[in-house]
Amino acid sequence: MSINILWADDEIDLLKPLILYLKDKGYNVIPVTNGKDAIDKVDTEQIDVVFLDESMPGLTGLETLMRIKEKNSRLPCVMITKNEEENLMEDAIGSQISDYLIKPVKPQQLLSTLKKIIDNDRLVTEKTSSNYQKEFQSLFMRMQDRLDYKDWAELYKKLVYWEMELDASNAEQMKTVFDAQKQEANREFNKFIIKNYKDWLKKEPGPDAPVMSHTLLKTKLFDLLKQDKPTVLLLIDNLRYDQWKAIQGMVSNLFRIDEEETFYAILPTVTQYSRNAIFAGMMPLEIQKKFNDKWIYDDDEEGKNMHEGEFLTDLLGRNFRDSIKHQYIKITNHRDAEALENNILNSLNNKLTAIVYNFVDMLSHARTEMEVLKELASDEAAYRSIAASWFEHSPLHNALKKLAEKDINLLITTDHGTVRVQDPSKCIGDRQTTSNIRYKTGRNLNFEEKDVYAVKNPEEIMLPKTSLTSSYIFAKEDKFLIYPNNYNHFVSFFRNTFQHGGISLEEMIVPVVKLSKK
Repeated sequence: MSINILWADDEIDLLKPLILYLKDKGYNVIPVTNGKDAIDKVDTEQIDVVFLDESMPGLTGLETLMRIKEKNSRLPCVMITKNEEENLMEDAIGSQISDYLIKPVKPQQLLSTLKKIIDNDRLVTEKTSSNYQKEFQSLFMRMQDRLDYKDWAELYKKLVYWEMELDASNAEQMKTVFDAQKQEANREFNKFIIKNYKDWLKKEPGPDAPVMSHTLLKTKLFDLLKQDKPTVLLLIDNLRYDQWKAIQGMVSNLFRIDEEETFYAILPTVTQYSRNAIFAGMMPLEIQKKFNDKWIYDDDEEGKNMHEGEFLTDLLGRNFRDSIKHQYIKITNHRDAEALENNILNSLNNKLTAIVYNFVDMLSHARTEMEVLKELASDEAAYRSIAASWFEHSPLHNALKKLAEKDINLLITTDHGTVRVQDPSKCIGDRQTTSNIRYKTGRNLNFEEKDVYAVKNPEEIMLPKTSLTSSYIFAKEDKFLIYPNNYNHFVSFFRNTFQHGGISLEEMIVPVVKLSKK
């Protein structure tokens, strides 16, 4: 396909050698001598790239550039100038030029600029695909090693990096290869979790056990509370690690990132269990025993996270001799979010302000039931994009902008992630069996053993049970648990939706980030 270059220069006749050079390379050059003609050509002809002389009489190059951008903001424009003044370049760059060249221009400079502009997407795709191909074998071999929990976290971070790189470069063919590799990683990760999970619960965080939900605040928050400045704990419910990476740039524009790590969400990877464990500093069985009147079982109709503020108060009281002035805030709707934005600076009167922000969780659940959101978040890349767009325009972002001006500690984390489910598995239970499609707890569960991690005695993994014979099952990888009744309908309804409660890299390995004033 021929590339049409519009070249506007009042001395265009002097540029004939360069125009002939470009034509020999297969480009079609449309020469004009002034800005007005350039604008007319953009209106009447198919133009792929514009070269603009900066110092034309009449309309200057910058004025012509602005008129062209008003008509077609995506049309690549290259400014060509004799003037190297810094303010001129800043004006040009601020007007969204694709490149600028200093006269006298050499033929190879023109060719290099055109390659960069016209072939940029193709070159990026090819380079990204090539780099991933080199990394593919390394990642594959790494999965075959005897990895510990730190190794798995690092491997998952690499997978997220390559997933986002491949998505950004539109390398569809290589993305298919990557998806297969991530599936293989999740298969191996499930084996690793099933082998080690029970032992971790008997140990403190260290070489043999990761930081988990119930040890998160003790290991990541308590040291911050010993410093002489306010601390804000922001827990964005249901925030995957890749979604954190999608908003990281916006956050790092406001705060200095002192430490970016991950921790392991407990099973089941759902808010009722993992978030209560975070604020209580206990596993669910311990919470149920100490706060029997406050632990809500799965089949109870009450809200499952009504007492997190009380759990946090108890946790601080157990671990600090002096009272910690603190506040617990839960954001569940836009009205609450706007109130937080307006009143966020009042939190600086506390030693600790804990904010639970439920938006991402609401988005993932709404996506299952709303066809519009199913279309908008059809895959991981779209899901990341929605989360980033929400954050950019959210009251939360505005609240963080206000906090960024103050000398505070900020800890951003979550309670669990989500996985896109694709492979249904039949499961049968009684009326008291939980409805979540990534885990079930109840009596007389029947299931496909290869598809789940089954725990007959919940106390072995520090979970409460509703009866003497209650057990738990957790879906592996991208499986989802469906009852045989009306099976095909529910398979179609839930397939390719984002769910949580089971075992996957995406659900269990989640971010915890320490930040401070720049």
